[in-house]
Amino acid sequence: MQDRPPLVLVTADVKELDTYRWHATVSTYINAVAVGAGAIPVILPSLGDAIDVDAVLDRVDGVLVTGSRSNVHPSNYEVEETDDFAPFDRERDMTTLPLIAQAVERAVPLFVICRGFQELNVAFGGTLATEIQRLPGRLDHRAPQSDDHDVRFALAHDVTLKDDSVIAGIVGSNTIRVNSLHRQAVDRLADMLVLEGTAPDGTVEAVRVRDAKGFAIGVQWHPEYWVTSDEPSKRLFKAFGDAVRERQRLNHPGISDSPGSQAAE
Repeated sequence: MQDRPPLVLVTADVKELDTYRWHATVSTYINAVAVGAGAIPVILPSLGDAIDVDAVLDRVDGVLVTGSRSNVHPSNYEVEETDDFAPFDRERDMTTLPLIAQAVERAVPLFVICRGFQELNVAFGGTLATEIQRLPGRLDHRAPQSDDHDVRFALAHDVTLKDDSVIAGIVGSNTIRVNSLHRQAVDRLADMLVLEGTAPDGTVEAVRVRDAKGFAIGVQWHPEYWVTSDEPSKRLFKAFGDAVRERQRLNHPGISDSPGSQAAE
């Protein structure tokens, strides 16, 4: 039997840097896939229609949709664009929205984080609110002003998980402490999604895909940053990795995990 670590597709942002256009992913996400999920990360460029999503999904065992400084363009959920919604990455939108829908349809394990969490909601017909710190009764969910990422990604507030939620089962608790680095949030939750957890102000923080045939969960916070030290973050990526390996076994019965492909304990 051949050994091969599973492959996880990781989404990319389009960035202008050094007079070039780059398709890039923050290192914390690819490290979390490698260390936390025990898989090989493969970055998917945001090329929109130039990519055959089905052909890509034929070749991978899971999908991680990452966070980003950019926001989903409001035209994707029939809201008029204003400066409050910027910045945008239309090329990413054109890639990730169909990718998410197809991954769910094909039962490819799917884990979405931050912008990816908002993309999941939009992909299935939900809407987003922007600058939520201005709304009555809402907390300020933006990151602290600091050049130190440990400060920016510090655990900031509790999330209360529903008793019957998939995520509560994974992390082993109904209350966990999470970080917070967003100014947009779910407004109307898509019918395809099930609420799993909320912040103290009612902001939607965790969901699962309703009646999903495979692993399909999303969180508004950033478990990738503390995957080696925070127990709930470890458990989330381990659960994702377990689902990815199960998908690999079902699709490629002649392939087994290599010793280095298990998630870190």
